[in-house]
Amino acid sequence: MRRGRGSPQPGGDRGTWSRRGYVSVVWYLRVIACLNLLGAVWVTLGNDIRRHNDDEFFTPYLLTAGFFSGVLSAFLAITMRRRKRAAWILNLVLSGLTLVLTAAALGLPVYRQHLRNWIAVLLTALFVAAMLVGRREFRAKGDRSNPKLAAAVGAVGLVGGSLIAATMVTVSNTNPHPGRSDFLERWHYGVLRMLSLAYDDIHFEGITTPGWAKVLINLMSTALILLVLYAAFRSRRPVDPQNEDDQREVRALLERHGDRDSLGYFALRRDKSVIWSPSGKSAVTYRVVGGVSLASGDPIGDPEAWPGAIDRWLAQAGEHGWTPSVIGASEEGGTIYARHGLNALELGDEAVVDIGEFTTEGRAMRSVRQAYNRVERAGYTVRISRFEDMPPDEMAEMTALADDWRGGATERGFSMALGRLGDPQDGRCVMLVCRDAAGRARALLSFVPWGTDGLSLDLMRRDRDSDNGLFEFMVLELIRRAGDFGVTQLSLNFAMFRAVFERGSRLGAGPVLRLWRSLLIFFSRWWQIESLYRANAKYRPIWEPRFLLYAQSTDLPRIALASARAEGFLEAPGLPKWLHRRRLETRR
Repeated sequence: MRRGRGSPQPGGDRGTWSRRGYVSVVWYLRVIACLNLLGAVWVTLGNDIRRHNDDEFFTPYLLTAGFFSGVLSAFLAITMRRRKRAAWILNLVLSGLTLVLTAAALGLPVYRQHLRNWIAVLLTALFVAAMLVGRREFRAKGDRSNPKLAAAVGAVGLVGGSLIAATMVTVSNTNPHPGRSDFLERWHYGVLRMLSLAYDDIHFEGITTPGWAKVLINLMSTALILLVLYAAFRSRRPVDPQNEDDQREVRALLERHGDRDSLGYFALRRDKSVIWSPSGKSAVTYRVVGGVSLASGDPIGDPEAWPGAIDRWLAQAGEHGWTPSVIGASEEGGTIYARHGLNALELGDEAVVDIGEFTTEGRAMRSVRQAYNRVERAGYTVRISRFEDMPPDEMAEMTALADDWRGGATERGFSMALGRLGDPQDGRCVMLVCRDAAGRARALLSFVPWGTDGLSLDLMRRDRDSDNGLFEFMVLELIRRAGDFGVTQLSLNFAMFRAVFERGSRLGAGPVLRLWRSLLIFFSRWWQIESLYRANAKYRPIWEPRFLLYAQSTDLPRIALASARAEGFLEAPGLPKWLHRRRLETRR
């Protein structure tokens, strides 16, 4: 498949020299950042750098000991790696001015006699040359409001920070004659300490500050520069989510091609944006979280049009400096994404139950049979309905109960959750309501359509005071009555790292695999990793692998953080449970 001209695809062909210039710039800034931070904490190295910043010496671009300069160069390295155009312009201006001033200084004999000054100018010149050679690599646009926001943050922060620094200098001054300096000189000294630790106290009569005060002032400026740089170089804000026209067209694609992916219906989440292929026959749905353009599942629509949608999605991510990633892609979809330069990592497996092949016979299904029989003897019943067939008052009741049973926790789910319940447009969704012998609702399951003959699990909720085994009872009832709804296959929960749990417990498993399994079991105390695997495995499903797609391995921590935020694991907790119950009673 031929790619779109000029699309900044990961792994695509670029000019060799332009690519080398890009890499050289990023690594220069990384090395300078390390040296600056080391100079701030390593006395010997810091003193050596300070000597080269004083009197007859000067250093290469951005090299000066201090947390401020270290964080500045590190942040610039990150933004340059993400190809931010604004960061390229800033670096070119600063490095160009540095080169002009230091080159002019070499015209004076006092500076020309030192070899280190020539080396410093040479390194700065090479950096500027690399910037110019690699200029075509830096195409990512920022938000239009960034300059104003950065200027406001910088102005307010500099005024406030400098006053705090001057106060700290006044309080911590250990000079025996502090009266020789006025507040303006102490303010000037504090501002210089905010910029670097390289300035000596001897230039300021009547001011002598301890080392901890210097470091604290410099750290304060480090926090300020982080805020300013974030405001200046932040990625463009996420584009608008799907509108009514988008939803209608996505539904039309799902009607024609929805049976290809069990996660296809979740593309209708209203917090997702959509980007279409040139033909309009396919689309990628995604959400921008923390600068990561996070797609989920496979592209929807005609597979022959997938490459066109993927090309546009990757081009958009490159244009705005977003990190592209896909979570939960199938093997078919992952293969297409990989052809566009993304790398694949197996996340786990989706549990799919084939209704025609499912049976409760055999020793392996004993626990499921026992749970079913126990719940049935207790008088529980299950009602299965399409959303469109449920009375409005019952739907309102179940929506309120689902919120209450959530216990005030943040709503979780992104790649395999719809994020809403009871919407009139989701009439083909299926809800299972389990009631006890007294007729009280005690649990519910919600499924979204998977093509014309399948269902995909969306929501599981139950009253925590109810009996165990309700979900097993409800799933078996759905399987037993699947023919009434024309259902031949069910997609249940996703089991992350399923292969590790299964293979790690086998005879002959290696030490690395066993250690990895032990770590997952340990972390399962806080996250439902092992429990989800076992809850799915009891139905003896067909395991369908799901993949994470990413451009560079260095992006994985950022992608993991964005995925956790999107799935709701890092969001602030919701209302306490007792407040939810009070609100529920008020509704009633």
